[in-house]
Amino acid sequence: MSYIRVCCAVIRKDSFFLAVQRSALMSHPLKWEFPGGKIENGETPESALIREIKEELSVEIETGQALGSVKFNYPGKSIELIPFLALIKSGEISLTEHQAFRWLQKDELQSLDWAEADIPIIEGLIQLS
Repeated sequence: MSYIRVCCAVIRKDSFFLAVQRSALMSHPLKWEFPGGKIENGETPESALIREIKEELSVEIETGQALGSVKFNYPGKSIELIPFLALIKSGEISLTEHQAFRWLQKDELQSLDWAEADIPIIEGLIQLS
């Protein structure tokens, strides 16, 4: 089983959080997730996240507080998902890999069909006051 370190951005705008939907051609098709991607050799999680968000959403972000990482086993791979709070510094969202995005209030987050590794992050956000 392969082990992959992945980072994701919990991007907040006012009282809304950004969710993106995976395309039908990606693994975990049509699932919703917080945007991000694999941490490459030599990258810090923060630098990987800034790169991935620029590639996937065409925006520049500022990373904030790291949230608790999540370890999850998918068939054939084990991932460590490292989430960070983030804000968009510049640019307008333009999707390059995902098929949709939505801004959701905290109480709306559980209404989507999320990738399994993202669910503990959502649960943690809902518990924050």
